[in-house]
Amino acid sequence: MDHSLILTGLAVAFGFYMAWNIGANDVANAMGTSVGSGALTLKRAVIVAGVLEFAGAFLVGSHVANTVRKGIVNPEIFMGDPTVFVLGMLAALLAAGAWLQIASYCGWPVSTTHSIVGAIVGFGLLVGGAQAVNWGKVISIAASWVISPLISATISFFIFLLLRKKIFRSATPVAAAKRLTPVLVFFVFAILTLVMVFKGLKNLHLHLSFFQALIAATAVGFVAALLSVFWVSRLKLSENSINLNHTENPADIKAMGVPHSRNTVGRGKNKYQDVEKIFVYLQILSACFVAFAHGANDVANAIGPLAAVVSVIKTGVVGLKATVPLWALVLGGIGIVFGLATWGWRVIETVGKKITELTPSRGFSATFGAAVTVVVASRLGLPISTTHTLVGAVMGVGLARGIEALNLNAIRDIVLSWVITIPAGAVFAIGIYYLLTLFYL
Repeated sequence: MDHSLILTGLAVAFGFYMAWNIGANDVANAMGTSVGSGALTLKRAVIVAGVLEFAGAFLVGSHVANTVRKGIVNPEIFMGDPTVFVLGMLAALLAAGAWLQIASYCGWPVSTTHSIVGAIVGFGLLVGGAQAVNWGKVISIAASWVISPLISATISFFIFLLLRKKIFRSATPVAAAKRLTPVLVFFVFAILTLVMVFKGLKNLHLHLSFFQALIAATAVGFVAALLSVFWVSRLKLSENSINLNHTENPADIKAMGVPHSRNTVGRGKNKYQDVEKIFVYLQILSACFVAFAHGANDVANAIGPLAAVVSVIKTGVVGLKATVPLWALVLGGIGIVFGLATWGWRVIETVGKKITELTPSRGFSATFGAAVTVVVASRLGLPISTTHTLVGAVMGVGLARGIEALNLNAIRDIVLSWVITIPAGAVFAIGIYYLLTLFYL
């Protein structure tokens, strides 16, 4: 049988496997807080994320992929032997997918980008030695383990404190929420529009300057804010309802600044239920934006190596870039949706429930804080990971309620999984590459 046909078949299978694991692990970035806070059921989150992730991947997914991801490995080491490159990229796909599957099974939210980078570093070391790897890039990626969660935790911490002061500690929290909703909607849509420009829609090659993007984002935010005024006016909310939905813990009631009297406690276990209704919608909106941007951006981790392999098999030449065929975008989108639907619940549970207790307002603070971080870091050129950013944001919201509100054991396991990801991908890739060479070299 023709080896090129076998290699193409392996590339398609491994690419789908990688996309499946991206869906299983990374989609928790968008939907973990929504499910954890109760804003969406798991079933609805799977449906919503599935549609938006596929739309992002198919409609605006990258049509050009770097064959050696973002200069991690010197491409010159492969120029003389395209078969080595093909086997190396196949090994990287399978290795990254295997590590992601292990992480997903354990419920660890890890970076799919770091997984594929680690795998490429592994076979690059094996084929070209230490000098073949751009260690500056690798160190920059490792720096995101600290930078991403630290920035997002800080931003989300202050967002939640602001909401607590302006709304939850107000004498009339529902009225305060109604007044602030147009302002919140403006910033949500403006910031998330910038996220789309910087992270999700860059593949459309719009080439907007920051000033142009800012004008577009401001316009979108202004229109959304006007619409929210009409929307809030139609919501059936009780102006004076105080109920205790966040928790039955008196310490949490005190922390929110609510007068702890027999009357307030006697009105029910829930607190500010009507206020949380507003944040349910805000959180779902922000989660939808993040899901679309994620599908557009991170599908490249699966279809990039796949497109590179197919291109080399067809032309026999290792190029710096490869055109991504339409069928590969479809394959990647379908793989992400299948991964989300089958195993996505594992990491969603970790992000949404195991780090800290979430409500819609807390989940909104985390998702919005993560989005702000992505915009700021993208503008400043800082290395970030969307996964690490979102996890850090959830930690920040929990920390706003005190260190005791965080599950430190879960956080320890997550951080360890981040540190392990790149070396694990490298080791897996080396082992798989050796196995592949037994058959083809």
